[in-house]
Amino acid sequence: MSEVYDQVKAIIVDVLKVDESEVEMDTRFIEDLKADSMDQFFLIDGFSEKFNLDIPDDNARQIRSVGDAVQYIEANVK
Repeated sequence: MSEVYDQVKAIIVDVLKVDESEVEMDTRFIEDLKADSMDQFFLIDGFSEKFNLDIPDDNARQIRSVGDAVQYIEANVK
């Protein structure tokens, strides 16, 4: 997988305290990892900080899976 994927995965494992094996590209934050709204906030914050991105609320609401996060970051990282 990509370097972005590996870094996104590390953030998810750290924030949600889940096993690395539970995190795949098609893993959904709410349905599969049982993330609540605060967890999602901390994930977006973690992605923003790690990749030096500003993720507007409208875009953050569209990031529902690991793949969504990786695609958004790859498309917007400078």
